[in-house]
Amino acid sequence: MNAENNSKDTGTSTALMTDMYEYTMLDAALQDGTAGRRSVFEVYTRHLPAGRRYGVVAGTGRILDALADFHPSEDELRFLSDRHIVSPTTIDWLEHFRFTGTIRGYREGEIFFPDSPILQVEGGFGECTLLETLVLSILNYDSAVASAASRMVTAAKGRPCMDMGARRANEYAAVAAARAAIVGGFQGTSNLLAAKRYGFKAIGTAAHSFTLLHDNEREAFQGQIQALGKGTTLLTDTYSIEEAVRTAVDVAGPELGGVRIDSGDLGSLAQQVRAQLDSLGATKATITVTNDLDEYAIASLQDAPVDSYGVGTMLVTGSGAPTCAMVYKLTERENSDGVMQAVAKKSVGKASVPGRKLAYRSYHNGVADAEHVISGAEDALAAFTPEQDWRDLLVTYVDHGQSMPEFQGEQAVLDAREHRAKALEEMPINALSLMKGEPVLPTLVRSI
Repeated sequence: MNAENNSKDTGTSTALMTDMYEYTMLDAALQDGTAGRRSVFEVYTRHLPAGRRYGVVAGTGRILDALADFHPSEDELRFLSDRHIVSPTTIDWLEHFRFTGTIRGYREGEIFFPDSPILQVEGGFGECTLLETLVLSILNYDSAVASAASRMVTAAKGRPCMDMGARRANEYAAVAAARAAIVGGFQGTSNLLAAKRYGFKAIGTAAHSFTLLHDNEREAFQGQIQALGKGTTLLTDTYSIEEAVRTAVDVAGPELGGVRIDSGDLGSLAQQVRAQLDSLGATKATITVTNDLDEYAIASLQDAPVDSYGVGTMLVTGSGAPTCAMVYKLTERENSDGVMQAVAKKSVGKASVPGRKLAYRSYHNGVADAEHVISGAEDALAAFTPEQDWRDLLVTYVDHGQSMPEFQGEQAVLDAREHRAKALEEMPINALSLMKGEPVLPTLVRSI
């Protein structure tokens, strides 16, 4: 769910984009005096989707946007009170709520693996626990889309991939997906709200309905070219592709911008269309293919004369992995004596690593070879000296309630896309494989 978009588009805060038990825990903690205890929560995943080699962090910028709006309105406070979800004491506390803690984590576009401390949220227990659902909602979805997008971009071998998934997702999630796709390496989106909000390249010309509206294909193409110019892309598979290409070049001339193919054997059709375009003199016209593409379909088209890919359903659903299974766990808290104490869940299959964390990546001959997660007390971590070739993976997003502006806005998304490309270049070559396998880097966790 796109918390940021929902807030901006409906005028509501993000404070109720959460599960009820976050508020009931806050209420109980305020009543027993533990709400102010200093706490550290960590976001991580225990495993990647089956066979995936890596994940891509996305959504941290949206978390900062959502955090700015995370204060209940009078109407929302009335709802919490009328439903008896929290006590009057908690209502009073919430009236003045602003997050005053600190958030550190992997930067947007970074590669992550199982047990990577993707985000660490530190502050009073009450303020940190309220953020759990919202943080997970954003990170799980955005990172799933960015991870799928990254695999598709790899399969495309330098040919641009474009987001066309808006109609296959919730209307707010579609905007989040467009943003995450750009983080994952995509070059543009058909979603106009995403293009407006983030400055993305907007793409799109016409659907089959525009051709069907006219008495014949020639009239449809003439109408589109009259409105959009000869450099437009014409959809050629409403009737006969061969006839459509001939008509397109006849109407637009050799300056025709491009054609789109949305059905059939895309590789074979692209080969035929390329030959036909060239024979008709439209040698610079491009070929875009769409129609239920995923990374495997894109990879199968590597030898076809395709210039760009439009991806919809499989992008916005994470290409079969719509969530990253991230969790938000308390790893350290202040005890009754005022001393910070590491804590961990010990249940079978869901055990967590206690304590706050540092995270680094080591290299051998310029190629990443391991993820190093160091846990320990605050003083011990402050004194820790990493190896010379280790890269620090953590950045500070929020410092005592103050968000870092460089991680928000249009440029932050483009910076994240660039970072993803550089981080992936550092990975062993099998990170680029679409074949199922183990995570490309081991995560080595140790306490100090």
